[in-house]
Amino acid sequence: MGLPNIGPVELLLILGILLLVVGPGKLPEVGSAMGKTIREFRKASSDLQDAASLTPKPSAPPKDATVDAPRGTPSDPADDQS
Repeated sequence: MGLPNIGPVELLLILGILLLVVGPGKLPEVGSAMGKTIREFRKASSDLQDAASLTPKPSAPPKDATVDAPRGTPSDPADDQS
């Protein structure tokens, strides 16, 4: 079973009940607070999706790193003669 469709009659009924509970003076404040909450939720979920989709970049060696000769191999044959 899916969610029921909310039509104009249902929206008017919800608005009427909300008007009775909250009152006409506070209705704009409640609407504004609900809008802020929805925006913050969307931003947080989009930030979370962005963070999850990022892959870590491979780390590069420092630019001033020097490459040493493999162990057991003399770096200069002239140094090997004694």
